[in-house]
Amino acid sequence: MFTGIVAAVGRLAAVSQNNGAALRITAPFRAVKKGESIAVNGACLTVERVVKGGFTVQAVGTTLGRTLIGEWQKGQAVNLERALRASDRLGGHFVQGHVDAVGTVDGVTANGDALVVDVRVPREVAETTVLHGSITIDGVSLTVNAILRPGVLQVSLVPFTREHTTLGKLKQGDRVHVEADVLGKYVRQLCRSAQ
Repeated sequence: MFTGIVAAVGRLAAVSQNNGAALRITAPFRAVKKGESIAVNGACLTVERVVKGGFTVQAVGTTLGRTLIGEWQKGQAVNLERALRASDRLGGHFVQGHVDAVGTVDGVTANGDALVVDVRVPREVAETTVLHGSITIDGVSLTVNAILRPGVLQVSLVPFTREHTTLGKLKQGDRVHVEADVLGKYVRQLCRSAQ
């Protein structure tokens, strides 16, 4: 379980694609342990080895099938968050680290000190998204600023988020990991079960 509050931006120091993806990630974290869960651009991955200046993880076929990890390249920046401890502050919202879909940036516009980002999402994400509800984009907890039309939502990035995550570099056409709010997913399932 995570909160969507990115702790650091790491880099892919090595990427190997062979029946899955093996990644070596640089990170400023201390005391990382083998077996620990770390969200990498919102995808919960398990630390296989701790190496100097970072850690390694493996993404299996099912993960590659619903994320962009199979397209990642050496040198790419990624948002990182370590798993939530019961004693931690919940600054964002409950994030499972289970990427639901890949969305596409429809537009990026400056609006005062904010950067407004329009994201096209698949139906399964759109139907659980509500105005002023939560959504996770590339591992970052965000508030839905507007629902522009079916399947297109809008978020606003404050200066801190732009400076401390990879989202400040988003541009039209970029694809991103999207995780819908877990509360919306449970409500949708309950409503379907009641029919």
